[in-house]
Amino acid sequence: MKIAVCDDEEKIRNIIMSELKSSFPDDEIISFGIGEDVLRSVEQDGYMPNIILLDIMMPGVSGMDVARKLRDISDDVVIIFITGEKQYVFDAFDVRAFHFLVKPFSNEKLVSVIKAAKEEIAKATLKPQKKYVMLNSRGSHIRLCASDIIFAEVYGARIIVHTRTDEIEYYGHLSELEKLVGDGFFRTHRGYLVNLRFVKKYDAGKCYMSKGEALISKQNYKVFVKALMDYNKKRVE
Repeated sequence: MKIAVCDDEEKIRNIIMSELKSSFPDDEIISFGIGEDVLRSVEQDGYMPNIILLDIMMPGVSGMDVARKLRDISDDVVIIFITGEKQYVFDAFDVRAFHFLVKPFSNEKLVSVIKAAKEEIAKATLKPQKKYVMLNSRGSHIRLCASDIIFAEVYGARIIVHTRTDEIEYYGHLSELEKLVGDGFFRTHRGYLVNLRFVKKYDAGKCYMSKGEALISKQNYKVFVKALMDYNKKRVE
């Protein structure tokens, strides 16, 4: 398991690192002195910890800013804030923080919180795992949860992916995206791929999604209707 510590106070950072390495020798534990280094490691190197301890008050990018960016990328990372100021507790709810450690805290408290976080992760692994796809859009690498995709459409040489909160354009082939997202999606038309979960209604020529519309080709209509019925049946069972 990967555990990261980010605190600009070297003394505190070293104490935390020492205790974590002693208590969890089998885990990969690394430290950062500033928030920018965390984001650089995540965005450029693809690093993502299972658990991260973040000091809220740091020069430059704050721990809260780091937490927001991490949460935008991953629903799974366990965020634990460490700070000397209690007034930030309510802000922690915005990023679904797991715990809030107020300085000074004992080594026993630190270890107890990390053990609880590891147990939470273990429970989550028993649930069906979310599937993610990586898209290269305008020079940025975007990690997108497949279940957030409403539908995708071909627009010239580009693919437009419609999500619940955004539209992402990239150059590629719809057939490749279809393979990546897997079950729960259907190719209604050579230019459209829909998430069956978000289908609100349909007719002979169109599929009306929770946001937007997708075309249905005549040759795919009957197969689409059966796929949608089978999908909804599984959701009810």
